[in-house]
Amino acid sequence: MSTTAGDAFTTRFDGPAPEVAVSNDIIKRGLIVAPVLIAIAAVIWGGDGAWSSTYAIAIVLLNFALAAALIAGAARISVGLMMGATMFGYLIRLALIFLAVWLVKDAGWISLPALGSTIIVTHLGLLFWEMKYVALSLSQPGLKSDAPQLSREQTI
Repeated sequence: MSTTAGDAFTTRFDGPAPEVAVSNDIIKRGLIVAPVLIAIAAVIWGGDGAWSSTYAIAIVLLNFALAAALIAGAARISVGLMMGATMFGYLIRLALIFLAVWLVKDAGWISLPALGSTIIVTHLGLLFWEMKYVALSLSQPGLKSDAPQLSREQTI
């Protein structure tokens, strides 16, 4: 059975959404590390730093949740829409982060160095931390299963 390019773009994905599972896992890890980041920001920048760090962590976790929701929702409609949601969703989410920072840049409780550094450290830190738990296989996407993995020698 041959597949045309048109079929590839109109195909939809049914079943579990691995991006939602990965995003939920990232959010759980973010909530675990949030008190430490807030405490560090409070020590360095005081109370304003703590509030700014809390706001930044909320921005980052909402960003991960929105990314997963956009991709999972679009994948249930068509692959073409999923590709568009991934590409344009990234730009939209960057604009939302910019808007979230721009709206509070002049607030009395904000510390821009604390806000910016927390956004950067939290995004990168959570992504690198999550790399240990993501299955890098197209046949089993998402989080690694708890089942023991066979080594190459055991499969031969």
